[in-house]
Amino acid sequence: MEFLNVTHSSYLIAMSCVVALVAGFTGLSLTRDLSEKPMFQKKAAIALAAIALGGGIWAMHFVAMLGLKMPVLFYYDAAITLVSALSAILLVGAALILLHFAERTPTIIAAAGGIVGVGILAMHYIGMAGLELCRAVYTPSGVILSSIVAVGLCVLAFGIAYGQRTNRNIVLGTACFAVAVCSVHFLAVAGTNFVSEPNTSDFGPSMSNETLALGVIFFSFVIFGACLWVSVTYLVSHGDDEKGSSQDPEHPETLQGAAGRQIPCERDGSKVFVRLDDVSFVRADGHYTQIYTESERLFCAWPITEASKRLLPFGFLQTHRSYLVNPSRVSRFERTKDKGRCIFVAEDLPPAPVSRSKLKVIQDELASQVGAARAQ
Repeated sequence: MEFLNVTHSSYLIAMSCVVALVAGFTGLSLTRDLSEKPMFQKKAAIALAAIALGGGIWAMHFVAMLGLKMPVLFYYDAAITLVSALSAILLVGAALILLHFAERTPTIIAAAGGIVGVGILAMHYIGMAGLELCRAVYTPSGVILSSIVAVGLCVLAFGIAYGQRTNRNIVLGTACFAVAVCSVHFLAVAGTNFVSEPNTSDFGPSMSNETLALGVIFFSFVIFGACLWVSVTYLVSHGDDEKGSSQDPEHPETLQGAAGRQIPCERDGSKVFVRLDDVSFVRADGHYTQIYTESERLFCAWPITEASKRLLPFGFLQTHRSYLVNPSRVSRFERTKDKGRCIFVAEDLPPAPVSRSKLKVIQDELASQVGAARAQ
């Protein structure tokens, strides 16, 4: 088997890395502040982010492939090339759905990063399968190394970007994502040899480098335009992202605005804001939560983990993995052996359970607050 001599265009290699950076920044920025948005906008933003990230993976790959120079003429199978793009978009979309519709734990974040890593690998090797008049021959070391790098760096990228949703973390996550996409491609290509293959595939129509270039240029233009669009949100943001912008609902500090500390809820399809002082307790409801006041129960798009992150700094107590309680609304605490419950001032409200592991902590905390209130 005689391998072909291969060279690369340094200019297109550099441009492919820029495309990966821009796509990562655009996709991760589109997913900011989603907990405050209506469900339709949330789904639309996730879909656009999946297209930006997955499409960016595809565009990076083929910008770099346009710089691939071989001594034989070669084409691409248009259908396989399209499948490679769609596979990346769908896998990235699955990862984003996990991150924004499931309880965002370290395990979920790591799983989402792993899925994106698999998406990069799937896109690369499906795209390479679309070569016509030449064939890629892979080495085991190239496949193994690129796979480890893909999953590892993507887990790191999403761990940074979703560990704490600050502007700085999104930028760092973008850098890790771009390094992951570029490293996978160039490590895989470094471990790949090419041989001449006279037969062409009958799977789809053939596509020349010139036709591919038009598609890649168009999609890259769209990604760059979207990047400019999302960049505006950073320019108009108020406050230091290290401390959390007063307009950025990803931070707990957003609950203390000029109008008072509030939680965004929905009532009859309309958004309403409930003051923290009016909340008796918060209960997990699948991937969302229910907000209980003295007179009504409202839907909130926050998962219980997000509600905990935002409400615990303001004095709420987590009595159970599914319950957050406002101690100022608790009238008494009842304990029976290894079980407990909080009874509220509003008699119509159901009691909030206290798990066995939190019995002593909750009892002591409520007792200390009652003592402080009497001292005043």
